[in-house]
Formats: sequence, C-alpha cells, structure tokens
Amino acid sequence: MSTEADLRETICTLAASLFERGLTGGSTGNISARTDDGGLLVSPTGTSFGRLDPGRLSRFDASGRLIGGDSPTKEMPLHSAFYDTRSSAGAVVHLHSCHSVAWSMMPDADDDNFLPPLTPYAIMKLGKVKLLPFFLPGDPAMGEAVRGLAGKRSAVMLANHGPVVAGKDVEAACNAIEELEDTARLAMMMRGVEARMLTAEQVSALVTQFDVEWDD
Repeated sequence: MSTEADLRETICTLAASLFERGLTGGSTGNISARTDDGGLLVSPTGTSFGRLDPGRLSRFDASGRLIGGDSPTKEMPLHSAFYDTRSSAGAVVHLHSCHSVAWSMMPDADDDNFLPPLTPYAIMKLGKVKLLPFFLPGDPAMGEAVRGLAGKRSAVMLANHGPVVAGKDVEAACNAIEELEDTARLAMMMRGVEARMLTAEQVSALVTQFDVEWDD
C-alpha cells in the first residue's frame, strides 16, 4: 500500500521527468495530487519541476487549509476548480508545453474540441479538450472558467499559456498531458498538409469502445 511519502516521491519524480524532456521550463508549471485523507500535495510557488523537494511540497488538509510545506502555486484556484467539479480527479497537472501553446495561437484552433483527431490516444486519454481564452497568470477567473464547464472536461488549454489536465492519479494526469502535447506537436507538423485524420465514425467507435467522456 502506497504512503504519503511514496506520493511525494512520485510527484517529484514525474515532475522532473517532464522538466528534463523540455515539457515545461524554468519555474513554470504546477502539479497537485489528492492524499488518502482527502487533502492535497501541491508544488510550491516559484519552484522548478526539475528540482522539487518532496519534503517542501505544500500540504493542505481536507478542508483546504495549508498545514505544511512552502506556499503553494498561485494557480491554486485552477487546481481547486477541477477537484471541486470532478469527483474522479486525483491529480491535476499544468505545463507550459511548447507545441500545445503554439497550437492555441492558430486562428483555426477549435475552441470546443482543441485537438484535431489525428490518433486514437488523445481521444482515449483526454476526451474533448476545451480551449479557454487568455487570462493573466494567477487570475482566479481561470478557475471560474473551469467551474463553468461543470466537470464535463478533464482537460483544458489556456490560450497562449498552457494545458491543464486532471486524472485519476498523478501518473494518469501526467500521461494524459503528454498525449495532449504530442498531439499538438503532430497538429503543428501537419499544418498546411491535407492530413488523413480519423473520421467521425472512427472517433465515435473509440468513444464507445473505450467509454470516453465525450461532451457533445
């Protein structure tokens, strides 16, 4: 059975992996996960994913009170919005990944279904990704925008900023956000090419076969 110490190590290990592969740089990005007692572990403000300290993660109790560690990321309203509206959320991760940010700037990016249907995996892991407008970093309005989705999306893309993904646990959230970035990279590679995308029938079959949340 995993312990809170294990969870702390997992958060820092996965964050370092994301950093080392250039998926978020400097002191950008933030990550959080539910603890067994209903609290949260959160990356502190101003920290690098490449150098998170398991013992200094921000620790919240089940009532949302900070009870240990350093001050949390300024994006806490964004994380709280996912936890409050999606009962299945066990972790939330936010990156400043380059290709997804680039795709968010494209004039033909679909606000309601951000990622084009290029491969099955983004559909299976993310469902539809909602493209949200630009907000100033740390603006609580980002959290309100997520709350406005009423828990119907596991992933959003903040325009000109970065993706945010909720998953059942920290591994699932990190895997899904990597799939989001990979698909955005493919979309940028295929831009201007008449790519053979998945058909509507193939997308529908995926949604049915893998029980994907697919908000119409």
